[in-house]
Amino acid sequence: MPAIVLIGAQWGDEGKGKVTDLLGERVDYVVRYSGGNNAGHTVITPDGQKYALHLMPSGALSPSAMIIIGNGVVVDPKVLLTEIDGLAERGVDVSRLRISGDAHLIMPHHRALDRVIERYLGSSRIGTTGRGIGPAYGDKVARIGIRLQDLLDPGILRKKLELALREKNQILFKVYNRKAIDLDATVEEYLGYAERLKPYIAETRAMLWDALDRRETVLLEGAQATMLDMDHGTYPFVTSSNPTAGGACVGAGIPPTAITKVIAVSKAYTTRVGAGPFPTELFDANGEHLRKIGAEYGTTTGRERRCGWFDAVVARYACRLNGVTDLVITKLDVLTGLPKVPICVGYEINGVRVDDMPMSQTDFHHAKPVYEELDGWWEDITKARTPDELPENARRYIARVEELCNTKVSVVGVGPGRDENVLLHPLLP
Repeated sequence: MPAIVLIGAQWGDEGKGKVTDLLGERVDYVVRYSGGNNAGHTVITPDGQKYALHLMPSGALSPSAMIIIGNGVVVDPKVLLTEIDGLAERGVDVSRLRISGDAHLIMPHHRALDRVIERYLGSSRIGTTGRGIGPAYGDKVARIGIRLQDLLDPGILRKKLELALREKNQILFKVYNRKAIDLDATVEEYLGYAERLKPYIAETRAMLWDALDRRETVLLEGAQATMLDMDHGTYPFVTSSNPTAGGACVGAGIPPTAITKVIAVSKAYTTRVGAGPFPTELFDANGEHLRKIGAEYGTTTGRERRCGWFDAVVARYACRLNGVTDLVITKLDVLTGLPKVPICVGYEINGVRVDDMPMSQTDFHHAKPVYEELDGWWEDITKARTPDELPENARRYIARVEELCNTKVSVVGVGPGRDENVLLHPLLP
């Protein structure tokens, strides 16, 4: 089983970090293939320690797996070094980290533009984190981006940055009345990062090819999730990369024929951060209950997450789009104590029932959820480890999710801890 892709089936924050960590001791490589430090994974170890990871792959907490940041990631070196230092101080071995030299850098002008453009958009804002992710990907596509490998050549770094700042400083100063970015200070700052990052920069594609040739297991984890995919999500309220399974090949440099399993993670309900359509969003006491009991606040930003019932239309779309082989349902315990647990099984759009994702942005904005109500349960399920230990109504809920998604549910999360899971089918042989 050489390559496994782990993706989110909703709008992110589904608990991918927990699943990555769950598999980390049984895989040889863990690869982050998309996004930047606008995403985060929260992992709780068996001894109760909590780690909030932003750029580092969740496999960093595995005692033996190599951890890779692939070419599809955009890297803020200051954030990455802070994270490396924080993990090292807590006794985590970070010497196993390797970063693709082709990964693009987030520069000061990216962060400045991200913040000022978002403010300028006002009520039409996308809801970015202001960390420079979108502008960095924009420069990558425009072919004026700066890569990690450029840190190793001071002349190249200065030349590329000077070229980029000719335009960016004009925009910052003349359009938005903001202070221009200083070329010399930025070059000096980033060359300082280069000294520390140099041991980690590598040709990661070749490393992964060799690992696959040795039949070692490579786990590829995406940030964000399917509905935030640049091409397949709720555009324009999306991220700036492709966190879907297809993006794993591009963002890590491995062939699609190497992928043998795609694991999708979904909460037992739905959350979203930032602006954009969200058909099952709740504005009542139920939504507040999900937010409070589920601790729905962003790992990276601390922002409140919008909460709603499980959307089977979105989940089924994600399963089909990504070729999902195994579905992991997290936070089932958050639904405990609700007398009824609705599932969105379709939408009503302009008086017409639809069961699949609508084609147009306009239709999706106007989609009204069609609910099917299931009976809830009151029993504490956090100690359950086998299906038989779950209440009958909880089992019925999972079975209905499985049926609606036409994909087997292999793991059910019943608490935040690493071992708080019910295993229905093994994820690895």
